[in-house]
Amino acid sequence: MNAPEQVDTTPHGASAALADAWAGAPQPVVVADGVGRVAAANAAGRLLLPEAARGTEFHDAVPKWLADAHTRLVGAAATSPAVPVQARQEPDLVRGEIGERSFAAHPARLDEGHWAWWLAEDTPLRRAEDELRAERRRTALLADVSQKLLASLNVERCMEVTATMAAGHLCDAALVIAPGRGNVYPVTFTGPAGEVTHANLAVDLADVPGLSEAMQGFPPVPSRWIDPASLPDWAVPEHFTGPVCSVVITPLPGHGVPAGVLMLLRSTERSAFTEAEEVFARIFAARAGAAVSAARLYAEQSAISRTLMRDLLPPALHTVHGVEFAGGYLAAGAGEQVGGDFYDVHAGRTPEDETLAVLGDVCGKGLEAAALTGKIRNTVQALRPMGHDHQQLLTLLNESLLRTEHTRFATLALASVIRRGNCVDLRVTSAGHPPPLIARADGSVVEAETKGTLIGALPEVTSTTARVRLKPGEVCLLFSDGIVEAKGGPLGTEMFGQERLSWALSECFGMLAEAVVERVQMLASQWVGRGPHDDMAVVAIAVPRHQHLSAVDGHTRGRYTG
Repeated sequence: MNAPEQVDTTPHGASAALADAWAGAPQPVVVADGVGRVAAANAAGRLLLPEAARGTEFHDAVPKWLADAHTRLVGAAATSPAVPVQARQEPDLVRGEIGERSFAAHPARLDEGHWAWWLAEDTPLRRAEDELRAERRRTALLADVSQKLLASLNVERCMEVTATMAAGHLCDAALVIAPGRGNVYPVTFTGPAGEVTHANLAVDLADVPGLSEAMQGFPPVPSRWIDPASLPDWAVPEHFTGPVCSVVITPLPGHGVPAGVLMLLRSTERSAFTEAEEVFARIFAARAGAAVSAARLYAEQSAISRTLMRDLLPPALHTVHGVEFAGGYLAAGAGEQVGGDFYDVHAGRTPEDETLAVLGDVCGKGLEAAALTGKIRNTVQALRPMGHDHQQLLTLLNESLLRTEHTRFATLALASVIRRGNCVDLRVTSAGHPPPLIARADGSVVEAETKGTLIGALPEVTSTTARVRLKPGEVCLLFSDGIVEAKGGPLGTEMFGQERLSWALSECFGMLAEAVVERVQMLASQWVGRGPHDDMAVVAIAVPRHQHLSAVDGHTRGRYTG
């Protein structure tokens, strides 16, 4: 083997002592003179930069980032020639790449005309820094995804956020495919421009490798196994630019069952997915899948709750056969819609049939009381044919409740109502409930003479029924004890009481039933303020002061004359 050519490493114009300071250094060193030429390079420098021969233009021998740094360095030195060399502050290091390796270049002044550039490889450090920055970006992205997804419990919105953020950070276009029915699947597309499209598509999952397995929650197949050219037309968004070069298909894990599939597409303008990017895509999909699954579970539970709630919520009351009915309800808990109080009006089939009004109070509050409320309401509905005999109806209802596992009891007020000419006849029965109040035309308020035992506690129930006639403008008020026992006032400890309720009702002669209910509720709510209270329910039965012109179906309010 021939011996390597011996090259003079002493920079032209520099002393041998200066050359000894760097010539034997293990790090690459290249020296430039004041006119922009290579003055010398040590052995490591010539190995790294083969073009760095003496006399070569510096910018031809070194990478551009290093040549630019040297130009700036020489220019800065030329602007301050009066400053002694020893007093001048050397510039900070510069960094760049040579081939696939990363270097930090440190300048050092040798004399007035020469600069030595020391090159220290920092490829491992640069890679570690790049990985750290990438990990920080990934962590920030996951945090952002979680925050935006958890801000909504709407399934379609979660799918949209998932597709949009995936297209914005992981790929050029993203598809979120939710579980479907038959071969029709809800699909959300997001393209490079951020446009979002929702569609229900007839999809054959077998057309895309790994899609059927991902929809069942199996681990994803590697992206290199998927031929982008074989993708069906529906899998490529309309505004996608360029051919697809790489595809990632990963399941969206849900709560017990898969929440769908995330499909990521990259065009030929970008590189294919790396193994690390596929792993991160699965982590991203796990966050998104949990949110989509939670939103779908919430939607299902909300639908069930709405269905069940329809049978528990108090009904909207109206005029029946020329008699006005109105009701109002305020649950004890803030934000609750149902509780232990309830009311119903079961209209007679014809004006000659009695209409049955029921107001009850189940022991307790919240959903447990509401469950028994629903049972009582359904039972009373079934016993409606017994409405002509209040005692028999209460006896059968009591037997029904005693056969259940409930340990709660209830109180009831019944009113059978029928219009006779301009007046209304009522049969009123209380079963452990506050007797109804009657507002007369002369401003007096009387209590219906009825009483009875509560329901669901004793083997037998007893009751007395009062007969009441209402003249035009008069009102009968059924109410729960939550009204009279509501505590408030200046100290918040005084009950609203029946006396105040009677006073409020004494001014209601001639008022519409709805206005009577609003007045009672307003006064009771003002009395309680923001303090705690029990469920409060009220039903007003009123006789219009004027004659109906139109009540064609016996239910509409019609118009009055007078």
